[in-house]
Amino acid sequence: MTRTLLSLLAAGLFSTSALAQTSAQLSVTEPWVRATVPHAKSAGAFMQLQSATNARLVGVSTPAAGRAEIHEMAMENNTMRMRAVDGIDLPAGKPVNLASGGYHLMFFDLKRQLKEGETVPVTLVVQDAAKKRSSVTVEAQVKPLTYVAPAMQGHGHGQHQGH
Repeated sequence: MTRTLLSLLAAGLFSTSALAQTSAQLSVTEPWVRATVPHAKSAGAFMQLQSATNARLVGVSTPAAGRAEIHEMAMENNTMRMRAVDGIDLPAGKPVNLASGGYHLMFFDLKRQLKEGETVPVTLVVQDAAKKRSSVTVEAQVKPLTYVAPAMQGHGHGQHQGH
């Protein structure tokens, strides 16, 4: 009985793992989070996403924070403003950068200081054209406060191409 149960559990884990990878069809490059000073309550996370099919990033979470949101920085009336958005389009085969000055992820109510050299798990929720959701978890490297990401290939910012 125990052997049968273990076999079923193992089969379930393998099929769940394969399903998550194939249903998301999402490639994540260079995920990183900016280190924080002691007692900071928020941090930004950045990466490049590329979906094999038309999809939409619709959610984000991390155990490092009480709340995580998808954000956009944009010029409004000559002022740079940051605001939460409900999602980011991921056109098939096109890289979408989550970077300073455009789309990015924000973590609020941090549970502890994020220190250079650590990694932080970040779960991305992606919705395909059929409205089916899947999630992918990546380990984001915590980079120094002064870190500046090298220019990423493709430079896509979802719907905006403003440079």
